[in-house]
Amino acid sequence: MNFLVPTKRPRLNEAVGLVLFTLTVLVLLSLVSYHPTDPSFNVSRDPLSDSSVQNFIGRFGSTLADLLLQVLGYPAFLLPVIFSIFGWKWIRSRQMQNPWAKCVGIVCLVGSSCALLGLLFPNYLTVGWSLKAGGIVGDLLSDWFRARFNMTGSLIVVLAWLFVSLLVATRFSFSVSLVWLNRHFAFLGVWWEYWLAWCKSREKARERKLLEKKLQEEEKGNPRGATLITQTIMDLKERGPASARRIPKEPSPRDMDFAEPLAPIAPKKSQVEKAPPLTIGTYDFVFPSINMLRPPVSQRAVDENELLQRANQLMEKCKEFDVHGQVHHIHPGPVVTTYEFKPEAGVKYSKITNLVDDLCLALKAESVRIDRLPGKSTVGVEVPNVHRETIFLREIIESAEFQNSHSKLTIALGKDIVGKIVVADLAKMPHLLIAGQTGSGKSVAVNSMIISILYKATPAEVKFIMVDPKRLELGLYEDIPHLLTPVVAEPKRASNALKWATNEMESRYKLLAAVGVRNIEQYNALVKKPKNLELFSEEENSEKKPLPFIVIVIDELADLMMVASKDVEDSIMRLAQMARAVGIHLIVATQRPSVDVITGVIKANFPSRISFRVAQKVDSRTILDQMGAQQLLGKGDMLFIPPGSSKMMRVHGPYVTEEETAEIVRHLKLQGQPVYNQTVLEDSGPTDEKPEMDQEVDEMYEEAVRIVVEMGKASTSTLQRRLRLGYGRAARLIDMMERDGIVGPADGSKPREVLKKKEYFREYDEERSD
Repeated sequence: MNFLVPTKRPRLNEAVGLVLFTLTVLVLLSLVSYHPTDPSFNVSRDPLSDSSVQNFIGRFGSTLADLLLQVLGYPAFLLPVIFSIFGWKWIRSRQMQNPWAKCVGIVCLVGSSCALLGLLFPNYLTVGWSLKAGGIVGDLLSDWFRARFNMTGSLIVVLAWLFVSLLVATRFSFSVSLVWLNRHFAFLGVWWEYWLAWCKSREKARERKLLEKKLQEEEKGNPRGATLITQTIMDLKERGPASARRIPKEPSPRDMDFAEPLAPIAPKKSQVEKAPPLTIGTYDFVFPSINMLRPPVSQRAVDENELLQRANQLMEKCKEFDVHGQVHHIHPGPVVTTYEFKPEAGVKYSKITNLVDDLCLALKAESVRIDRLPGKSTVGVEVPNVHRETIFLREIIESAEFQNSHSKLTIALGKDIVGKIVVADLAKMPHLLIAGQTGSGKSVAVNSMIISILYKATPAEVKFIMVDPKRLELGLYEDIPHLLTPVVAEPKRASNALKWATNEMESRYKLLAAVGVRNIEQYNALVKKPKNLELFSEEENSEKKPLPFIVIVIDELADLMMVASKDVEDSIMRLAQMARAVGIHLIVATQRPSVDVITGVIKANFPSRISFRVAQKVDSRTILDQMGAQQLLGKGDMLFIPPGSSKMMRVHGPYVTEEETAEIVRHLKLQGQPVYNQTVLEDSGPTDEKPEMDQEVDEMYEEAVRIVVEMGKASTSTLQRRLRLGYGRAARLIDMMERDGIVGPADGSKPREVLKKKEYFREYDEERSD
């Protein structure tokens, strides 16, 4: 089969490919221009007396076309396609896998096509000439099959033969084809939903007309005009705006429970027409369709023999190092399989964990993770699967865990090591810190979390502030109606946005305190009830609205810390400490989990953390306070510390493509334009900080100034020793002295220069006594 396999010389391969392409063109033109009166095996002409040949390739083409069509019939048109594929592979010097199998598959594909046409069209087809659809080959094969299986059985067998040969000869796959069709024709499902909604609205209008006509007829027979209002509509008036629906449909009168009057009392026409429509704010918000996400593909079945073989290898390898025990249970998962290893008495846990590298060699695994199983006397040995399952975001969104969650800030995390769906509530975390090296799946996880919230909340319920210093990841969400400000790329403007969020947090706390509630959920429930209007002043009452949650997403914290570390750290610290009750939450991600980026102040206020694969053990300790993240597999494999717990959970994150994200964003943009708050990115730092410095008073300030002027030098350590102060307060006193012109600016590690003479306080005391 050397003609199927290109050589190692590209120029020779290109020459062979060009010959195959030439053969493709000759065969194709010969078949297309075939005419039954041209010279062939059945028609003979004298080339001297009659040289007219209608075939594009002449006598050679007419003879070749007649031969192919007589023998193969219409499947002869497959030959140019096959020659062109081979020619393209030769020109590109691409090797063909399993050439023998491909060749057999091609022959079976052509033969099954001939047999199928021979069964379906056994008689001659006359389209300018007489040919059998399947040729001689199809005629012989169809007769053979009919003699043994009859017509119905023959069709079933031949179709099965055709599909099997197609799978062998090509890279065609039914599962991949279904996924492709579902992705590229998902808009048909959306159109179908809109069609159903339009039909419902038409039915509603028709039933309203019938109801109105009936009421008019009753009004003619009853002179008294009374009012008939359904209980359903009265309830809707009391409840106010309804919540968003996932399918844009309006309730039809048939769905409403119209009450029957006790007496023949009819309403006025105008009262029937003024029934309030169901709206959300000023329009119906339509959530993205689940069909916009890629459906999961069928996965391979678990090979029990392979699992048992690996369990035996694990036990044998442990015995080599004098670690005796048994594998009691095996838990196959989507990405890793957990083997419950129960050590014998006297075997230390540390001795098992030291075998990680040796088990990797024995099991031929990329990495092996060993951890204690809570509530059990066994050790979990997590070994990567040979065939890793891809987890799609649609699986998580469609799951009962996600759908039954009432929180608007429910985020999809993925599946755990045994395949159980894992979702989390950002409102309970209340902030999330994410770290991982490049390519570990960190950005995909952030996108999954954002899309999860977009599937749960309307723009009136959740607002986003997105900070993307790399200008690569979050730019896809530009101009969606959920944004409070355009995607921020400049670190200085990001610092301003964090300061604005701090001020917004303080103003919300004042608002909550004014009405006597403790959190944003209680406040929103309060303002939705008309009977609570008296709790607000007249000005507040006129503008009262439910407060939206604000989610601040920072894609790369390291870039912000390099530019404005002090301002960013202070803002993040204050938000992380206090913003939970007023509905402001942080999702902070970084690919540099070092101590100068994830400082102790930041980490102390983020109890919920996620670590993807990192390069070193020290990085795992920085983000999780314990090792283990360096043994992850990458591509969404993470360790998650849930809220209220210090025990790590291993989760495999879902995969979402840029195409899926772009389609969801296009749908959201059609729902409305974002209403940006222009004050979010304004720089109010200099005007706000100066009054704060001027008004700041410290009772130890005068005594500290006297010590500095007497000694003739100013340093923080001196004030700490003499006044027994902490470092922060002593440094603040030095800054206040610099502001008042008593000491000069810092000069590296040297003490600051004192600008006042020792007689300064003598003159000051004399002026004060006068």
